[in-house]
Amino acid sequence: MKKLRKSSEDRALVGVCGGIAEFTGISSFVVRLIFLLTASASIWVYLLLNWTMEEPFLLRNKIG
Repeated sequence: MKKLRKSSEDRALVGVCGGIAEFTGISSFVVRLIFLLTASASIWVYLLLNWTMEEPFLLRNKIG
């Protein structure tokens, strides 16, 4: 089963939108566009996801 985590390859800032795109199978451009169009509410969602989403597998191994 796929797990929602930050992207290690498709990162603009920290990989949240890229991770959502990889998890759902849609383009990261579409995910970023949705976040931009709903900016007033999505900034809080983005911050929450940044705080709660797991780091990518490759980065997690390098950190710890």
